[in-house]
Amino acid sequence: MAAVLEATARALLRRVAIEQSEARAPSLAVMIVRDGEPVWFAARGTVEGAAPTPDTQYRIGSITKTLVAVMVMRLRDEGAVELNDPIGKHVPSTPVGEVTVAQLLAHTGGLTAEPPGPWWERTPGVPAEALTGALTEETTRHRPGRRFHYSNVGFALLGDLVARHRGTGWDQAVSCEILQPLGMRDTTTRPREPHARGYAVHPFADMLLPEPEHDAVAMAPAGQLWSTPADLARWAAFLSGGDERVLRPATLAEMREPAIVEDGDAWNGGYGLGVQLLRHRGRRLAGHGGSMPGFLAVVWADPADRTGVLCMANTTSGLRGSVATDLLDILDTHEPAIPAEWTPAPAEPDLLELTGPWYWGPAAYLLRLLPGRDVSLTPLGHLGRASRFAAQADGTWLGLDGYYAGEIMRLVRRPDGSVSHLDLNTFIFTRLPYDPAAPVPGGVQEPGWR
Repeated sequence: MAAVLEATARALLRRVAIEQSEARAPSLAVMIVRDGEPVWFAARGTVEGAAPTPDTQYRIGSITKTLVAVMVMRLRDEGAVELNDPIGKHVPSTPVGEVTVAQLLAHTGGLTAEPPGPWWERTPGVPAEALTGALTEETTRHRPGRRFHYSNVGFALLGDLVARHRGTGWDQAVSCEILQPLGMRDTTTRPREPHARGYAVHPFADMLLPEPEHDAVAMAPAGQLWSTPADLARWAAFLSGGDERVLRPATLAEMREPAIVEDGDAWNGGYGLGVQLLRHRGRRLAGHGGSMPGFLAVVWADPADRTGVLCMANTTSGLRGSVATDLLDILDTHEPAIPAEWTPAPAEPDLLELTGPWYWGPAAYLLRLLPGRDVSLTPLGHLGRASRFAAQADGTWLGLDGYYAGEIMRLVRRPDGSVSHLDLNTFIFTRLPYDPAAPVPGGVQEPGWR
């Protein structure tokens, strides 16, 4: 394991020590990842009389959902599932069959948070058929698509979808197609030694109460897995940098796009396709939290610089959600990431002639080249709609973000081959403000500017 500087390590350890002490967690294990590799590990407290190690197992709760979501996206990429498919197409005989796969992934399907019956996290589970049979029309609490409403039931249905398509258990599919390629050999559905025992801490005394642990069966895709700091670091590395053996880079990026946000344009928290999203001090983090009786966990990853952090504790409650981001802040303060060296890159002449200023009416934009044949179109003065565009095989560009996401930009040339204008979904960008020689919608009134 590469190491951080001694001063950085001490500052990080102090933050972890404060959290374990003030939260009164029986044990707390944390790890930081940089460039896809662990760079720091620390633990406080004990597990069965010994300090936790990178190989000590903890329950990771709802972090399980991120792995199930990757399996669903693998099925989508194979053509077996469409995100707009109603779940009833793949899991028949459910009263919520009209909710789409995408809505279940993003928790916008309106389903109830918990299944019928006793608290599923502290009682033995039931088979998928029994769970589906217990659902009723009241399982839908909100109109599908109306709002974010976290649903463990939704991921139970997605796990059933995976199992039906693979002809095996969802967990076997996850193990074969995700865990093994990533080297996550210590991530399992049931605990193995050495593992932490889950405890509740008395609110007014320094005493512990063991929490039960059962096989959740049908509800297992919502939070069954156990993992280790070393394995969860591999998952953080995947969420930030990807691995084509598991998922196409474009698909992983799609999962990290906000499907729903909490507070509109200036959002801080949101949800993608099976992953939680967080904006924090310039970072756009993707990951998930996990909570099961006796255990808390969180993993965050930043694809911008391939930095990740994870925390695992064997306590039912008390851990502050800010501990993970605090560790990232300490790392940034003491050892800020060094940008990669700039190196020149050749550009084809037909692309080079497109660079520079363009105008949508009187608004000035700047077109820059990106790696490959991709481009960006950015307003000068920061007022306007910015977007990146991916080059397509037919010579057009596809908008990747912002207002123009999914829209097509075309280069239009005159009969003599010279550049006339850019057509961005009916918006005409010209080399001069309201260029009279270009087909500006509505025309340009003579004699022009005056």
